[in-house]
Amino acid sequence: PTIVEVVVHAPLAARRFQPGQFYRLQNFEALSARAKGTALAMEGLALTGAWTDPAKGLMSTIVLEMGGSSNLCMSLKPGEPVVLMGPTGAPTEIPSGETVVLVGGGLGNAVLFSIGQAMRKAGCKVLYFAGYKGMADRYHVENIEAASDVVIWCCDEKPGFTPSRPADRSFTGNIVQAMVAYASGQLGEQAIAFS
Repeated sequence: PTIVEVVVHAPLAARRFQPGQFYRLQNFEALSARAKGTALAMEGLALTGAWTDPAKGLMSTIVLEMGGSSNLCMSLKPGEPVVLMGPTGAPTEIPSGETVVLVGGGLGNAVLFSIGQAMRKAGCKVLYFAGYKGMADRYHVENIEAASDVVIWCCDEKPGFTPSRPADRSFTGNIVQAMVAYASGQLGEQAIAFS
């Protein structure tokens, strides 16, 4: 309920994106809503590039509503012009033929969508620990599954998540406890060895 996906038509940004890079998003002050005569203009938000569709020129960013500018993303209207700057930052180094562990908590999972998919495309085996505080916090399950060979779904809140793939597992507790449980065999057979 506090996560907003903003998909922007930005062909150049979509073509240039590499996994792990970021964008800066904000609305135009001149087009922003007004409240009691005050423009509801956003400060620039640094956001993760979640996924792209270069053929359609689409770029997805994920925003966690934390107040102020991030809350204004919910009020953006389809087709409303926005400023999207980037990509920026060094892309994540993508190895080939390795076994890797990705660990993401809450909003941090968004950046791992593209990183995990790029690693799998490079022939890596990807073990992914996806952690959330509450049951309502999980989003884009299909993107996390596409970014991994095995997912350990972690949730602080009971009853926890039900995995949809045979090799995936579920853990109720924090992500570090889940890693220990997986490594020690408490979650059953390891489809990808944690060692």
